Amino acid sequence: MGLAGRSTSRRRSNIHCVQAYTCRYPAGVTTESRAAVLTSDHPDGDRATSRDPKWWTLAAVCLGTFMLLLDITIVNVALPAIQRSLHSSFADLQWVVDAYALTLAALLLTAGSLADMFGRRKLWVFGLVIFTASSALCGAAQSPTMLILSRGLQGIGGAIMFAVSLALLANAFHGKDRGVAFGAWGAITGVAVAIGPIVGGALVTGLSWRYIFFVNLPIGIVAVVLSVTRVVESRNEHARRPDWAGFACFTVALAGLVYGLIESGIVGFGSARVITALAVAAALIVVFVGVEARSEHAMFDLSLFRLPTFTGGSLAAFGVSAGIFSILLYLVLYLQDVLGYSALQTGLRLLVLSGAIMVVAGVAGRLTSKVPIRALIGPGLALAGAGMLLMRGLTAGSSWTHLIPGLVIAGIGVGFVNPPLASTAVGVVEPQRSGMASGINSTFRQVGIATGIALLGSLFVTQLGTAVASRTAGKGLALHAATITTGLEDGNVGQILARVPADQRALVVHVLRGSFTSALNEILLIAAIISLASAVLAFALIRSRDFVPAGGGPPAPTH
Repeated sequence: MGLAGRSTSRRRSNIHCVQAYTCRYPAGVTTESRAAVLTSDHPDGDRATSRDPKWWTLAAVCLGTFMLLLDITIVNVALPAIQRSLHSSFADLQWVVDAYALTLAALLLTAGSLADMFGRRKLWVFGLVIFTASSALCGAAQSPTMLILSRGLQGIGGAIMFAVSLALLANAFHGKDRGVAFGAWGAITGVAVAIGPIVGGALVTGLSWRYIFFVNLPIGIVAVVLSVTRVVESRNEHARRPDWAGFACFTVALAGLVYGLIESGIVGFGSARVITALAVAAALIVVFVGVEARSEHAMFDLSLFRLPTFTGGSLAAFGVSAGIFSILLYLVLYLQDVLGYSALQTGLRLLVLSGAIMVVAGVAGRLTSKVPIRALIGPGLALAGAGMLLMRGLTAGSSWTHLIPGLVIAGIGVGFVNPPLASTAVGVVEPQRSGMASGINSTFRQVGIATGIALLGSLFVTQLGTAVASRTAGKGLALHAATITTGLEDGNVGQILARVPADQRALVVHVLRGSFTSALNEILLIAAIISLASAVLAFALIRSRDFVPAGGGPPAPTH
């Protein structure tokens, strides 16, 4: 391979390394400023690097990113402990995850526009302060409502940080050093995602769930000091103003959709407030499309969806989040609430999944430049779906080892999806629109998490009630059916056993485990269908001819 070929291959590898382990989490994106990551040096870059040591910028960005991703990945294993400590309902648990995903999805693109206008360092520091302060609020929460609101605030800080991180590196680094910086950033993201469940499990088991948030305070303070004293300001002098009308419509629509789905698990889809919430969400989505089609400063460039490959990549981003990453919450509840593992023991078992993702993602990053993208994304999503199908078949007597083959297969599938999905998001547009393209793809990831958690939770609660009623009928436990169902939802298995006669406890344990696994089997099927459907759509829509040539010209004509 010639020098030019090796340079191109190395450049692609660096981009893939940056994205390799972002899994459920959005890429670092801005709007126009994201183009600096993929193109030549930023016009302000020479001044920045001559006045400020660029490696301090890398340290500040990596610290902030590590804190951000570590916090996201450790929350899952802490949820059962949070539920017991704050006496949270099952719906509260869903909101703990969805409040973060919702605000992150809603603000991601808008945060990039604000950073371009007012200064990337300024917005980065603002995001760091919000995230760190809200972490303290999360750790100090005395009620589910306080925790949910604090998590929403974290999502605001997280959106700002994700939107600015790579733009700061692109402004500070040039030439081969830029590849080194992106490689280091990618390695940090990989480490944070991989060790998150272990660190979270150790903190929850050894100290308290509150420390999964308090651990952010020293990291955040150091990152703020480094950013204020060492990172040079930069902005886009031609930045577009934010699309506030689109932002408002999208945010309220997504909030209405998530609220309606979560509430449906409590009061049913026939409830007036559920119907109203879903109707408002549908109406505002229509309004949002109309606003974006007419806006000169659209938050979503709808013309991107005319490219089949971009649409396929967006659907794949949604599918991987709404499928395997949404089901993780319920797997954690099964491992802790039903099988009785501690948070640390749960984190160690989830290494089967994250380890497979990490190993395979490195291979997939190299394959991206050698095989058609859809040959990785489509089969990868199919493997994730197959893995969830393998996890099904759980019974009251199953052990966690039943999950191992499915976790490994699903991890291999996700590992094949993530690196090429990152390049699909920006590879079909000219560099000037790469920020918008990447931002939309990342938004689809977060929407997938928010709606996937809500939908699967609603179906889980419905199926759980049915399973308990079926298993208690005719066994002298019918009067306890409602108590058993509520206790399972709220993680109070011990309290359930304490309320039933001693001679019936063995039977109740069997009912508890059998009902939970029955409901889990059902939502594993739904999550698998989502993943398999997105696999088919991604394979059908993603086409090599849609990708922008290396010279930066327009995509090849579609036929």
